[in-house]
Amino acid sequence: MNFPISNSHAPVDAPTVRIPEAPTVRLPATSGSRRIGELDALRGLALCGILLVNIPPILRLTRTADFAELPVPHAFDLFVQERFFPIFSLLFGVGFGIFLAGAGQRTARPRVVLLRRLLVLAGFGALHQLLQPGEALLPYAIFGLLVLLPMSFLPWWANLPIGAAMITAVLALGSGGIMLVPGLLLAGFGLAQSGVFATLQERGKQIAAAFGISTAASAVFLAMQWPMDLETAWASSVPSAAGLFMAIAYSTGLLLLLRTPARRVLSPVLEPLGKMALTNYVTATLLTIAFGSLLGMYDSAEWGLLFVLAAGITLVQILWSRWWLARFQYGPMEWVWRCATWWSIVPFRKPRPSAR
Repeated sequence: MNFPISNSHAPVDAPTVRIPEAPTVRLPATSGSRRIGELDALRGLALCGILLVNIPPILRLTRTADFAELPVPHAFDLFVQERFFPIFSLLFGVGFGIFLAGAGQRTARPRVVLLRRLLVLAGFGALHQLLQPGEALLPYAIFGLLVLLPMSFLPWWANLPIGAAMITAVLALGSGGIMLVPGLLLAGFGLAQSGVFATLQERGKQIAAAFGISTAASAVFLAMQWPMDLETAWASSVPSAAGLFMAIAYSTGLLLLLRTPARRVLSPVLEPLGKMALTNYVTATLLTIAFGSLLGMYDSAEWGLLFVLAAGITLVQILWSRWWLARFQYGPMEWVWRCATWWSIVPFRKPRPSAR
């Protein structure tokens, strides 16, 4: 993801030896050891959108022809650009909150483990920057160190409004972009602290209300963004505000669909992508570079091929993720991240069914 605006953060397996010292302040557990399928599906949705956002800057697609902006990039700005990174950023904050809750049940120094987790993520991000300048992992790690670690001593009812206030201030005083990330991370962290994701099945009316409000707000900001040229849009917070409300609408819309029979189709597609979000986020860059070159997309205006390339990469990653997770507990990069976080070898393969 390129700002102006990858990884799943479910509770992490830890060493089995319990540390006898008195624990530090703990977050409320959100889901025990159970993965939350809706969160994985949301990560999968965010990955699909972020792939679309990342392809143009990686392949340097041009937005104009004969000194006029092409129609596809304009539609892209209205419905894709800045519409998915808020989901990804919020979910990173959620993941760190869930991780710290789990770590607090396993060690007396959970924030030291979180610090190590963030430093490893920074290393991943620094390497990924070599392939994709402007990627998201390094900023997430930096803002996690600067914002989430110190704010983790506060309860959810402080962190959630502070995160919302940070987001509002950035939109009111600036043009959004990367500076939205600290507030989004903190808001997600506060939501995880509150335990709200353990009760998603009981919150249908609240999700529907959020969908309705965010859809209406999206329509207002889209109407404001529609006539803007590229230069005006860069200097305005309107595209970021539209993106934020559309991100909420996309997310809550998916959560509502997951409460219908459509779940039988959506979950097997999106959840494997989300469970291997870190692996899929990084490998999508490699696949974009390789196949974009084969398709002759570098420095071109082939916006139609963008969707073909994105669909092909997504299909490969869905099939790959389902195959991999049928055999292993974690994606490759997720496993390395866990091992480095806990400084121990975490079991990798899924246990074989016992013969009877």
